[in-house]
Amino acid sequence: MTPFVGSARSARSADTLTRDALAVLQPGFTGTTAPDWLLRRLGEGLASVGLFGRNIAGPGQLASLTAQLRAEREDVLVAIDEEGGDVTRLEVRGGSSFPGNLALGAVDDTALTRDVARELGRRLAACGVNLNWAPSADVNSNPDNPVIGVRSFGADPQLVARHTAAYIDGLQSAGVAACTKHFPGHGDTAVDSHHDLPRIAADLPTLQERELVPFRAAIAAGTKAVMSAHILLPALDGSHPATLSPAALHGLLRAPVTEGGLGFDGLIVTDGMEMQAISASYGIERGSVLAIAAGADAICVGGGLADEDTVLRLRDALVGAVRDGELPEQRLADAAARVRALARWRGAGAAVGAAPAPEIGLAAARRALRITTPHARPFEPLTAPAYVAAFTPLANIAVGDETPWGVAAELARLLPGTETAAYSAETAAVDGIPALVAALRDAAADRRIVAVVRDVHRHPWMAAALRALLSARPDTAVVEMGVPQSPPDGALHIATHGAARVCGQAAAEALTGRRPGTGA
Repeated sequence: MTPFVGSARSARSADTLTRDALAVLQPGFTGTTAPDWLLRRLGEGLASVGLFGRNIAGPGQLASLTAQLRAEREDVLVAIDEEGGDVTRLEVRGGSSFPGNLALGAVDDTALTRDVARELGRRLAACGVNLNWAPSADVNSNPDNPVIGVRSFGADPQLVARHTAAYIDGLQSAGVAACTKHFPGHGDTAVDSHHDLPRIAADLPTLQERELVPFRAAIAAGTKAVMSAHILLPALDGSHPATLSPAALHGLLRAPVTEGGLGFDGLIVTDGMEMQAISASYGIERGSVLAIAAGADAICVGGGLADEDTVLRLRDALVGAVRDGELPEQRLADAAARVRALARWRGAGAAVGAAPAPEIGLAAARRALRITTPHARPFEPLTAPAYVAAFTPLANIAVGDETPWGVAAELARLLPGTETAAYSAETAAVDGIPALVAALRDAAADRRIVAVVRDVHRHPWMAAALRALLSARPDTAVVEMGVPQSPPDGALHIATHGAARVCGQAAAEALTGRRPGTGA
């Protein structure tokens, strides 16, 4: 039977619709080579791929992987969550060569932030990555924030704004698109959206004067993308988290400045849709439809869900929503067009290359150190093997537990024979603080002790154990590798403003006096 012209048109429309639905997805996958299903879907319209630590064994392997993807689709958008500092995928098993945002904010030299981001971008571009889900533009106004912390440049909106702009400039000058996050600001939360839906009670004037300041700076700096946050802000929308809120995405982020919006016309990417703040309440299929309808252009999924079935379920949910009249076909087409447009973008640095600056991360980490002698007694640098007691909190999901942190490895390179042990909340709860400290002292014997803490102000067990240790061994040095909110204590106190490998190296140098470490 000869098909009617209208049937042919419907078939073409169905194919276009399916390709658009695939184009707005940014899925992950498992393995260090691209699976057949992923390559097949790239041929069918998938335009983006998200990379995580599980996909990366080294720069050479990563370059081969991205080449494999581009052999199937030349203009594929290859995204990664590489903030530097605590959140690293390039160096997930060894620790980052770059300090994170809080360290850069502590130095407060925008030229340095630009140079660090440029070098990070150069390394990403050399591996074939062209979209980085960074920087974090969150103002860390709540020091008890469990998920942002050292990922933020700081608690001052203007400081965060100028460093966000510098980071974007540096990253994009190397040919890697920036994705500024987590709009409209995740800094004033006490809940991790990986686990539950955070709620920010701030009124609209507060949001305008605090949370939104860095995002305006990011847009002015030309950020190619913005990532939405799974947070509820009743001042904007009392029913839907920002990722699913037309008021937040279309009415605030997209709306012209003359109408009270931020005037952003680039790509809006969701945070991971498998996070509990969305998946537990809406499910990822329903959540993805609502996000695109609200104004998002790309659906990030794959941090925990990385298979073909997820991609097909989301594709079919989007196609079904269009056919049911729930999602306008033009809205999906516009979103897909923005994804494809960014995939075709080439930054200036992509053509000419960026000059390598391999030592810039360590130089920044050294400048970020803040060293004090709280009790005004001279500190004798370590000259013999020490004992490092790492008070270890539960890692948040954004950081993960694969990446090593601390000073022990770096200190052992300078003082061979240095030993370390980890002490946790579980140990404190089971054995009690006195027993924990007694065991620690026995293990250290007559060696000098270095206590390494991370956000001690957020962990009562850690603060109690540190107090007991300093009472028994006042010659203990303390290295705070999180947000230095608690008053400094110990024979020597070093605030690194992050737990990247280079932060540990800079601290080890300061402990041994092998290099000047007083910072800028």
